[in-house]
Amino acid sequence: QVQLVESGGGLVQAGGSLKLLCVAFGRTCRSYAVGWFRQAPGQEREFVAAIHWSESRTYYADSVKGRFTVSRDNAKNTVYLQLNSLKPEDTAAYYCAVHRSGSYSGSRHPAEFGSWGQGTQVTVSS
Repeated sequence: QVQLVESGGGLVQAGGSLKLLCVAFGRTCRSYAVGWFRQAPGQEREFVAAIHWSESRTYYADSVKGRFTVSRDNAKNTVYLQLNSLKPEDTAAYYCAVHRSGSYSGSRHPAEFGSWGQGTQVTVSS
């Protein structure tokens, strides 16, 4: 069983940047994709970005493309999400999760991911 722990959230002004971390403990995630999702109060959890652990293929939601960058460090069992040019509408709790199969091809459905972390809050002020 893998456990994911997110960190790096905080309060930032519009236009600012944050770097989120997702550290995996327990079973390695080397053969699986890791996704980032976010959820604002009263809204459904939505896909933000994903990276295939071993192949470095990346996927982004249209709303963050060009502003957010997902990357990973296999040696540290860590996936990063760099958030640049933040907007107030980016305010949400951000979660990472592991795709359940080893054949990830860009799915954005939260139900296909598991081992969710506890989340880290990102708040962007205008």
